[in-house]
Amino acid sequence: MIFDYETLKIIWWGFVGVLIIGFAVTDGFDMGVGMLLPFVGKTDAERRVLLNSVGPTWEGNQTWLVTAGAGTFAAWPLVYGAAFSGFYVAILLLLFALFFRPVGFDYRSKLQNPTWRNAWDWGLFIGGFVPPLIFGVAFGNLLLGTPFNYDDTMRVTYAGNFFGLLSPFGLLSGILSVAMLAMHGASFLQVKTEGDIAVRARKASAIAAALTIVCFVGAGIWIATGIQGYHITSMPPAGSAFMPLAKTVERTLGGWMGNYTLQPMLWLVPACTILAALLCLLFSRAQKSMAAFISSGIAVAGIILTAASAMFPFIMPSSLAPNSSLTAWDAVSSHRTLGIMFWVVVIMMPIVVLYTSWVYRVMRGKVTLQHIKENEHSAY
Repeated sequence: MIFDYETLKIIWWGFVGVLIIGFAVTDGFDMGVGMLLPFVGKTDAERRVLLNSVGPTWEGNQTWLVTAGAGTFAAWPLVYGAAFSGFYVAILLLLFALFFRPVGFDYRSKLQNPTWRNAWDWGLFIGGFVPPLIFGVAFGNLLLGTPFNYDDTMRVTYAGNFFGLLSPFGLLSGILSVAMLAMHGASFLQVKTEGDIAVRARKASAIAAALTIVCFVGAGIWIATGIQGYHITSMPPAGSAFMPLAKTVERTLGGWMGNYTLQPMLWLVPACTILAALLCLLFSRAQKSMAAFISSGIAVAGIILTAASAMFPFIMPSSLAPNSSLTAWDAVSSHRTLGIMFWVVVIMMPIVVLYTSWVYRVMRGKVTLQHIKENEHSAY
């Protein structure tokens, strides 16, 4: 192997993080457009403009989610198993919400009936609003710790339920996720639309950016002062193969700030995140659409990086039995598996980035009401 086991563990933590950020930045604005559909689009024609602004790319963007799930299964099988056991109901709700997107895009404009189209508009709203909410609530619960544990035979037991996920901090994390993707979607609409739609998108972007900043700062203060974080007190060498129960984990108030204390440069991540969200707000007001969109993308990536930087090396902490917590050191596949998958990612990731960039280049330009009128039967 070109890399030792410990290095590959860190590399795969980075790979999965890149996939999650890729999904949030690309499919995030698709979901943002979906949740804004009934509010930014006032007429049927305007709503069709919104749909066609993301129509050519939303399916491709969603593959980042599929790839992130596959990457988690390949690199962190224990996380995959524990998460699907614990978040089973939430994942079902997520999938049902996502079902509204392909069906809504394909069937909404098939009939001229206003009731039919309005119903699908709200279905697309569900498909854009519910997934970010669930992702945010799930991430908030990772910071709180999830109630699972392993026995001596490594059988996992989950002691929680769906409603237990809806804690105040979990809901705040969900609101933050919704706000940041609404900001991102509205910023994208500024780039892709014109006229009254773009004006409403600028207002929506500014409001969502302000809410994102408030929720992000509030969540940060809560994490630092009101939530018990996790830290490893002893474990086998990071470059060895060992099971989760071989380590010792303790919980302390404000424990998630440990990495920021050890590496003060990490504070640049949340600082740049707040600055990017603020710039998105200011650029939206100044009608600098592309600058607002780039700023919103940086803010989305920054929010995820801020949380990930606090949690490393933890992936799925256990509130029920801290020693059962899953980390980048002990939840991974074998050295050989990580090595083989490393080359798969190294080869395929640039290809994905290149064809995604090519698609956006080909589909650049604004979607207008005139375009919808001229393509009445072929457009969404």
